[in-house]
Amino acid sequence: MSLTDAWLKNNNGKVRDKTEEVADRDSMSVRISPKGKIVFQLRYRFAGKAERLDLGTYPHLSLKDARIKANEMRSLLDKGQNPKIEIRVQQQKYINASTLKEVFDDWYESYCVKKKSSAADIRTSFELHVFPKIGDLPIDRITLQQWLAVLEELAEEKPSIAERILTNAKQVLKWAKKRELLIVNALSDIYAKEDLGIEKNRVNRILDDEEITMVLMAIDESKILPKNKIFLKLCLMFGCRNGELRKAKKQDFDLKKKVWIVPVENNKVGKKTGREIIRPILPEMEDLIIEAMEHNNSEYFLTNDNADTPMGNGASIALPANVMERLRRHHDYHMKHWTLHDLRRTARTNFSAFTSRDVAELMIGHVMPGEQGTYDYYEYIPQQTEAYTKWLDKLTCLTKKP
Repeated sequence: MSLTDAWLKNNNGKVRDKTEEVADRDSMSVRISPKGKIVFQLRYRFAGKAERLDLGTYPHLSLKDARIKANEMRSLLDKGQNPKIEIRVQQQKYINASTLKEVFDDWYESYCVKKKSSAADIRTSFELHVFPKIGDLPIDRITLQQWLAVLEELAEEKPSIAERILTNAKQVLKWAKKRELLIVNALSDIYAKEDLGIEKNRVNRILDDEEITMVLMAIDESKILPKNKIFLKLCLMFGCRNGELRKAKKQDFDLKKKVWIVPVENNKVGKKTGREIIRPILPEMEDLIIEAMEHNNSEYFLTNDNADTPMGNGASIALPANVMERLRRHHDYHMKHWTLHDLRRTARTNFSAFTSRDVAELMIGHVMPGEQGTYDYYEYIPQQTEAYTKWLDKLTCLTKKP
């Protein structure tokens, strides 16, 4: 006979004297316990040995679905695979499945921290925006729709962070795929502009003289830590990348020779050219540098609070907002938003009034163009000193304005 839904319904939970077995078709049957529990099963032979595989329990598994599952198991037999073994392998796979967070942690330690200077910021972005939503899911079962639910919402509020997460999530999935932790990289064909609508706007923010005056005043008045005040002022004075200051060690400042040597590993261009950046230290800069060194006993020039580690990017990028908020609250002065990089751009623009283009480029840590950059290793310290002197004189005049 073949089983029917009516027969299963009538016999489910019906008490009997002993376990019974009723055949269906194509080697499928049901086993009924004395208490009336019905279990679908498939009987087959593999390597000459009789096997029995439980498919599921009625009514949680319907007759129709049981027959479909039995057909799937028989197809494994046709491929020379033992269905019972394959089911166990699949179950163990889900038990041992690596979550997104576990895979991210492995990728972070083995690749990210070694290759990316912004590793700490990448981790923070995932901890804030990704892990709370999908971090505990097996990485091979997170769908494209789940990824997009995270990214699309974030792209509207914080596009730059959404782009950072997309870029690094694609790398995490690629890393996992190479290690056979998943079959498909769900994000491989997703792009920030085309799919998330994230546009890269070219920023041209430069602070004018009035804004520079107000910013310097707010820095002095602000209640931010003294080391942070020094950091902001030196960023503006040197026109350096803020990371060059954050990662600097005290030994990088040669106060006898009056030069700041930015080692290859701390400057963006140096990683390509193998060259240090050498900048002169003027008296106004030296006073700030000595003061900063007195704020900690670390080997690093600037440190995180109560820690023997260099100043983090997360702490530094919040400083402009503190300055702008100070001006709004206490001076009713509303500034267009600016960042640390805008201080660098402001300094570079002013350098053009005091020196040649080539020297100005050296001052901000760029190399000279073409063959000149290849063959000219002269540091132009006297020329830099002259330009920095004029720039610092201007800043002094601005702060003394009534």
